[in-house]
This record gives sequence, structure tokens and C-alpha cells, in this order.
Amino acid sequence: MSRVAKTPVVIPAGVDVSIKDDQINVKGTGGALSLAQNVLVKISNNEGKLSFDPVNDSREANAMSGTMRQLVNNMVVGVSKGFEKKLSLVGVGFKAAASGNKLNLAIGFSHPVNFEMPAGITVATPTPTEIVVKGADRQAVGQLAAEIRAVRPPEPYKGKGIRYSDEKVVIKETKKK
Repeated sequence: MSRVAKTPVVIPAGVDVSIKDDQINVKGTGGALSLAQNVLVKISNNEGKLSFDPVNDSREANAMSGTMRQLVNNMVVGVSKGFEKKLSLVGVGFKAAASGNKLNLAIGFSHPVNFEMPAGITVATPTPTEIVVKGADRQAVGQLAAEIRAVRPPEPYKGKGIRYSDEKVVIKETKKK
């Protein structure tokens, strides 16, 4: 059995998990998320703890039991606490402004770059050079942060661009004659 799948998912107070034949629904204060259930994994709820067992001894069932456990755990954490990614803008004149569900970036292009936030994801700019992306769906938060970063990734000579707040950018040395 997968090592990840051996640990059960503890359901905190205020989170409601319902397991149907083909879908897992998780509701909490942060929103509601759903996931299609895999036929290779048997999910059981024992007094507030979800356990994930492979249906047979195949390698795929073993792998999917750990994958399903982690996906459901991310859903439970997402609706109770939420996920966030922090980005920082490095460069002279680079700034971001969030208004409602839109993000406006001025990052050295001849035009401003606008991002429309999908449902369930909020964006905030505590300072003009910081962006905080928050939401309940871990995959959607990470994907949106990666798309924002991809507009202007940090370049290797001066480090200018959009980077994750915990990202280390290795600066190259310029060519010498």
C-alpha cells in the first residue's frame, strides 16, 4: 500500500465531506470543492477520518490510492484554511494593482497586462510590488500564479521580472573581454 495513503485524512470541525458513487464533495467555510472518484480506490469514512484503500493489488491502484488521498486532503485544507501564493515584482517601475477580480500589471511592456480572476480565487496587492493569490483550490491557485509569473519570468542577468516570494534567482556574470 502507498505510504501516503496509509495516513487517514482527519476532517476538521465545520467541514462536511460527502462520498457519492462517482463523486466526492467537500464543503466548508472557504467554499465547496468536488472531485471525481476513481474506481481503483475505495474510500471509507470512520468517525471523521477518511481512509483510502486500493481495490486490488495492482500497481496503478496502489499509486491512485495515495494520489486520491492527497487530492482529498488538499480539498479539506482548502475549504478550511485556504491556499495562497505570493509573488514579487523586481524591476524599476514594475507595479501591480488589484481591483475587484482584476489584476493590472505594469511590467515594462508598452501596454498594461490585465488578468481576470476565475471564480473562487481572489488577488490582493498589499504593496505595489507584491501580489497575493488566494483560494480554496490548490491547483487553480498554483496555476494562476504560474500564469502571472510567465508574463515576465525573472531574467538571469539583473533578476528583473515576476518571481515567487521564496524563489531564489541565480544571477549570471556578464561576458568579459
